[in-house]
This record gives sequence, C-alpha cells and structure tokens, in this order.
Amino acid sequence: MRVAVFADIHGKFLLPFKLVHLYQQETGNRIDHILQCGDMGAFPDLAVMDRATLRHARRDRDELGFHDDFLRVKPGIARFLDELDVDMTCVRGNHEDHDFLDGLERETDEPRFPIDAYHRVFVCRTGAKQVFRVGKDVLTFIGVGRIADPKGRTHQRFIQDYERKALQKLHGTREDFDLLISHDKESENVRGYGMPELRELLDRVLFRYHFYGHTGEPHARGLASNGITESVKVRELEFNAQGTLDPGCMIVLEKHGAELDLEVVDQHLTNRITRHNWKIPDSRG
Repeated sequence: MRVAVFADIHGKFLLPFKLVHLYQQETGNRIDHILQCGDMGAFPDLAVMDRATLRHARRDRDELGFHDDFLRVKPGIARFLDELDVDMTCVRGNHEDHDFLDGLERETDEPRFPIDAYHRVFVCRTGAKQVFRVGKDVLTFIGVGRIADPKGRTHQRFIQDYERKALQKLHGTREDFDLLISHDKESENVRGYGMPELRELLDRVLFRYHFYGHTGEPHARGLASNGITESVKVRELEFNAQGTLDPGCMIVLEKHGAELDLEVVDQHLTNRITRHNWKIPDSRG
C-alpha cells in the first residue's frame, strides 16, 4: 500500500491528483490514497470566504478551485478522477467554510465524509480512528483538524470542545496508530504557537509518524516531543516565485505488513508541474 501526503492546497484541489498521476506514470508505482493536512480552501459559497483567502483569490483564481471545479461535476475532471481512481482524505485547516463542513459532519456518524461532487474528497472527523485496507496491508491514523488559539476564542477555525473530548477519549487507549495527521503542529510550550492538544495526544498515544502543515516553514523531519514519533513538516503545496513547487511538498509512505517507509518525492518529478502547466484543459472541461 502507498499513500501520498500533501499539506495546504488552498483551493488547488486538482493539483494533488495531478501529482499522483505524474508519480504513477514516472515510477510505475500505484498510489492507493491521498492524505492532506488541512487548509483545503473548501469554500462552496464565495460570500463567506475569510479575508486572507479573499485577498489571495483576487490575485490568483486557483484559491477558488473548490467552488470552480469540485462543487459541480465537470465531465473532463470526472473522467480524469475516475481513471485515476484515488480518493483524498483531509483534515480541516483554519481556511475553510466550517459552517459547510459542520453541516456535512452532523449528517453522518462515519469517521470521514465526502465534501465534493465527485465523492473523491473526504474530511475526517477529529479524533476518529481511520482505517485503510489494501489487500493484506492495513494503515491506521488519527486526524486532528483546525488550529489552536491561546486566547481561548471559540471561532470555528479553532479546535472545538467536542473535538477536545474526542481526543481525550483516545488517551486511555492501548492501541498504536501508524499516523497522526494534523493541520497545526504540536505545542512547543512557546506561548501562542502550536496546539497543546497534539502534544498531550503524542504523550499518551503511540504514533509512528506525525504529519502537519500550516506554519509556512520548510519541509523538515525530527522527533516529536515524546522522543518516539517522527514528526514531518510537509511543505505547503504552493507555487513559489519561479512557478515551481518547493522541496518536501509531496511525501509517499509505503506500508508492507508492519514496515512503513517514507519517501520525499524528488523535485525532478514535482518540478514537471508548474504554475503555468498544471491546469490541463482536457482534465478540467
């Protein structure tokens, strides 16, 4: 089993699928699922975009990719996604329409729920166990959405009380998980930075890897505060001034039985997709 991991896509919903398609063509290796670390930019109603997203959207229509390309079926995109046959599971970030996502979450008890017209993009419920199976291989993970707020504000972009309770229920579990997927990073005990709930979860539950985005920092790997879990900052999926993607924006995990191997996809591959060529007309129509 292989999964690809991306961080902040900010409306470019089609881009992770395009990168997975390219990776499969270049390597011959099948990707079975995509994981995404929040800040999807899921805004079906442009009237409720937050100020930061609106500001960026005035310069770059890509910020509106959910509204433009995934809210209603476009035949070309549908054909491309059906042929690729890969789903993407996301956690919430701080730049989403949370009213929209809250409504979908309330309609189901499932650990993840679809949000798009193609039923290819899912959002996972914070604290719910997620299980992917491919043949005999099984991958387990916990998703934690939104960000922390040291001022105790209750705006929907910040972690909610019901989500904290869901995470606290995990504290007594004796189960280990392969992955922790979050938008925010764990708290470093620096006032105003990071999510304390993540630090507490990592202290109480064993994960092999923790992936996150949000911070704008370069891709990096190191040990989490528990000294056991490998912490991986996934570089945001944003085009730089040269129109290319930065190193560490695409991670591939391969699971064979109990073995879990990590590959940082090389720029020689990701640089094949640029700001200027990633919207191929016959996959958008």
